[in-house]
Amino acid sequence: MDHHKERIRSGCQKILEGINSMSLVNLDDQQVHSLVMMREIARGVVDDRDRKVTKNDVITALRYSIEKMVCASRDIIQIFSRMSFEGLDDQRMHLVMRMKEIAHGIIDKQPRVTITRPDLLEEQVGFVDEGVRDSAMVESTKISNGDALIDGAQSMTNEDEILDMEHVLRFENGIDEVQESLLPPCFQQLLMWPPDDCVTIEWVQDMMFMLEQVSRKMLPSGFCHVVPTMLVEKLTDAACSILCKEPNCVEVNCLGEDSRVIVVGGIHGQFHDLMFLMKHAGVPSENQIYVFNGNYVDNGAWGIEVLLVLLAWKVLMPHRVYLLRGNHESRYCTARYGFKKEVSTKYGDQGEDVYNKFLECFKELPLASVIANCVYITHGGLFRSIYATPSHKSKWKKTQNMDLGSLTELSEVKRTYVDSPYEGPNILLSDVVWSKPSDMDGLRDNSGQKFGLWWGPDCTEAFLKQHNLKLIIRSHEGPDARAGRDAFGDMLSGYSLDHDGESGKLYTLFSAPDYPQFGKRRYYNEGAYAVLKSPDFAKPSFHSFKSAERPTVDPYVDLDANDMDSSKLDSSQSASTSAFSAPERFYPDGIMRPEFDFGALGIYNAPCWSVQLPDGSGGTHVVEVPRAPLVEGLPLPSNIQEPHKAAYEYLFELVAALKHMIVSRETQNRARVSALRSRARKRKGRGNS
Repeated sequence: MDHHKERIRSGCQKILEGINSMSLVNLDDQQVHSLVMMREIARGVVDDRDRKVTKNDVITALRYSIEKMVCASRDIIQIFSRMSFEGLDDQRMHLVMRMKEIAHGIIDKQPRVTITRPDLLEEQVGFVDEGVRDSAMVESTKISNGDALIDGAQSMTNEDEILDMEHVLRFENGIDEVQESLLPPCFQQLLMWPPDDCVTIEWVQDMMFMLEQVSRKMLPSGFCHVVPTMLVEKLTDAACSILCKEPNCVEVNCLGEDSRVIVVGGIHGQFHDLMFLMKHAGVPSENQIYVFNGNYVDNGAWGIEVLLVLLAWKVLMPHRVYLLRGNHESRYCTARYGFKKEVSTKYGDQGEDVYNKFLECFKELPLASVIANCVYITHGGLFRSIYATPSHKSKWKKTQNMDLGSLTELSEVKRTYVDSPYEGPNILLSDVVWSKPSDMDGLRDNSGQKFGLWWGPDCTEAFLKQHNLKLIIRSHEGPDARAGRDAFGDMLSGYSLDHDGESGKLYTLFSAPDYPQFGKRRYYNEGAYAVLKSPDFAKPSFHSFKSAERPTVDPYVDLDANDMDSSKLDSSQSASTSAFSAPERFYPDGIMRPEFDFGALGIYNAPCWSVQLPDGSGGTHVVEVPRAPLVEGLPLPSNIQEPHKAAYEYLFELVAALKHMIVSRETQNRARVSALRSRARKRKGRGNS
């Protein structure tokens, strides 16, 4: 049976190659349509796709051809922009200008342009060096048998009009040769948006398969040739039209005895681990709902792939897939931790537009979810009340007295900020994506960060009781954030029980194994996902998993020189170190590194939040500087630019912490001296009596 299938596949491969190599000059539109249909059937067999080929598939194939023309034209323009034209005679310069005109005409959707005698054109572009000769610039001109017409605006954009299929397909035969110079042989199609705007499960699965192949077999700079900007725009627009209608806190009602909810923590661009998770837990379905708890990008190399897959599932199954916002879904984080650079690398000149498109999508993501009126899920955690009356001086700044907020208040927050507000009535947006649990009771500012709060077990208990909930699942912290916090779990298994009270529990969930992919210490942690089942959703089961095999790529984040220590890198990182040569930082063992990257300012021995002091026995010990409850001098004026602003904030906070530590110790010393004197007076009094 396997031999029979292989013979069929081999025969279809020959049909595919034969049609691609044919000249279709003398065929009418109906004959071209039949050939395209035959080609798509053969392609389906070769790619092992178990579905029928429809009329829409033929239209999609023709649209693929048009998109190939556009991509090849962009390549032509980019190559010309890097070339020197010194020494060219008038005839060759005319040919160059003509080729640029054709390329711009396609991209700008100008009326059709005629290419005459492509054989002469190829011959005349003899001044191009060997490296460029096989590029898109030259290959895109190899169009067989005579003149070729490249349709412009109307045939590209208006599907109601009849496509000039003969010329489109003839051009595609030439562009297939371009594809071979740009893409591996396995990529014979672009990933295109469905022509009828109808996303199917087959389309989503095809996209997942193609993205995984691209990630393993193609350089990041070639990504845009398989996933065009048109698809990104269509998919984000479709997802945003759904997300914008969802409330800040989404209610997920689970019906049926077999219903279950999969909760996923931070993914951080680790696309291959997401694919493994979905394979292990199963894809979304009528009885299986997914809640993704933010931090889809940054610190990993495949944030775009993660976003595209999740958005596609959201469009396909809007009531079975829920995407919540994390702190990394912001301009602030993505510019610092790699996602912006990833988009720029994969989309080149179009990167800024693609990046802004994703930012617009981030603004629409809901902030929390309640599962079956029982489980509260959010990225960071609890938040302050906006109903507390601020003093005239505070003007809603972080230092005002705080009460615990409610879900009613959360529902009123304006979430459409590209970055978390530092102050104002919408500061809850910052709280809900940045806050962290503490082992100390109370709700207070996290003075060590610009955003977020600390909340204690009493707040967890009060929030659960107030809303009649039994469980909180949050994310935000991986093993790196838990290092040194002995009161909580280390997250090496992907989850941690942080609070356990009378009314319920609080868990932290992290789904990026072997984190972080780039830079700093590797923790070799497992990721995890939580399963909530009917009828008791308050009793989650956690499933830990190890990292999937992933390709080696260069980092999209700037790494500290200390992170380049070869003793701390494994083989999967060593290939990426050659691009970094920053001066080394020197810190004694046990001393924490600065949280702000002073390397951007050329400073490599910046002050830290830990101090090495004598231990009284000839050695030393490390003392951590506690955060100060109030930082004088913040917030800074808006005219201070980055990275200096962040550096000033860091230093202000450190100086305040040191001042607070000195005052606290002086107060303790005086109290101790006073107590000793009081006891001495009492002893003296008893002696006199």
